[in-house]
Amino acid sequence: MPNFDYDLFVIGAGSGGVRASRIAAGLGANVAVAEERYFGGTCVNVGCVPKKLFSYAAHYRDDIIDSRGFGWDIPERSFNWGTLLANKNKEINRLNIIYKSILEDNGVAVFEAHAHIVNSHTVAVNGQLISAKYILIATGGWPWVPDYQGSEHVLTSNDVFHMETLPPRFLVVGGGYISVEFASIFTRLGSETTLSYRGDQLLRGFDGDIRQFITKQIGRDVNLRLETEIVKIAKNNNGLRVFFDSGSELEVDAVLSATGRTPLTAGLGLENVNVELSASGSVVVNNRFQTTEPSIFAVGDVIDRIALTPVALAEGQIVARALFSDSFDVMSYKCIPTAVFCHPNIATCGLTEEETLNQGIAVDVYTSTIKPLKNTLSGNEEMGMIKLLVEQSSDRVIGVHLVGPDAGELVQGLAVAMNAGATKQQFDATIGIHPTFAEEFVTMRAKRQNID
Repeated sequence: MPNFDYDLFVIGAGSGGVRASRIAAGLGANVAVAEERYFGGTCVNVGCVPKKLFSYAAHYRDDIIDSRGFGWDIPERSFNWGTLLANKNKEINRLNIIYKSILEDNGVAVFEAHAHIVNSHTVAVNGQLISAKYILIATGGWPWVPDYQGSEHVLTSNDVFHMETLPPRFLVVGGGYISVEFASIFTRLGSETTLSYRGDQLLRGFDGDIRQFITKQIGRDVNLRLETEIVKIAKNNNGLRVFFDSGSELEVDAVLSATGRTPLTAGLGLENVNVELSASGSVVVNNRFQTTEPSIFAVGDVIDRIALTPVALAEGQIVARALFSDSFDVMSYKCIPTAVFCHPNIATCGLTEEETLNQGIAVDVYTSTIKPLKNTLSGNEEMGMIKLLVEQSSDRVIGVHLVGPDAGELVQGLAVAMNAGATKQQFDATIGIHPTFAEEFVTMRAKRQNID
């Protein structure tokens, strides 16, 4: 048997890479990890965590305004971007240290440098060749910007977390969850915010009713320019002038291009091994997360599955246990809950109505539009929406969709029930907590059937 420097060499110390490293080391494997940027990956540094902190900051604006209807008088209201940025940086630095400590405390060798693959069992780091029985690619994704004249002037979702000042006039480009979240955030922090998207409704891939509802809700606070695309950006003394395919123009101080992320495989040396890439550039793996090069595995946003932090964690854990124990679990991508931290929040789990139609599943559809009790005194016109999809043949709840306050907190618990096979009858038999937004899930009775 050949002797290797390590049993497992992980490229990337994000969520999936750190989880795989820690589990493998705990199972007795000799593990090393290389990270060239920041520990914790996208989620900790330029994704979920700082974005949620920014979302909290934006919510305070709503809370201050809403408080007037409840008798509070707060005469002066101002926002300091520098304070938010400094406190965010402090928290992210703390998390960076924790992620690195997790690795070191579990005996994982850490290389703070770029690594690229030389052959199926060798990586190069800082000019040093290191051999490993297995290699795990966990490099995540990177923002993608369309190519047009002046595209070099745009910011990406990586950049907005490090802006020294908050632009007075902001254009956000894209219709996915990143663009919708940032548009909601920046308009509440004080920027005059415009959101442009080539489609007629936001959040492609989400349930159609939810898309229609949230597009209207976002349009209450953000200037929407739907069915339009940028053709050129020109820099001038007043900022940036944006030219659209409709012939219209817009002058702003900054443009955020939130038009998607692509798998980060450049510079990994994949041309040196037999690792297949998909048309989108993602690493192709089987149900064991093994690439077409048997000794090389991949997890997280670099593969073409579901780009969510908890998914990457689960994938990394499965790989480590499969390689260094007798355990092997097949990752299920069904009924995975997710949230969009726009204003109002969105959370969803299971199938959309469109997916049930495409799969030929007959369902009963329950919907309810709600004005949260808080808004009856605050004067806030923000509304909420709940939608349940119930399989007719089994009575199982196979789709839950929510727009409303703390949507992610509510749907997490419902996801447990759905994965346990909960039926609509069991929902109905559950006593609601009154008065809450969540009680609507167990009180909906009016239904309709999905019809193609």
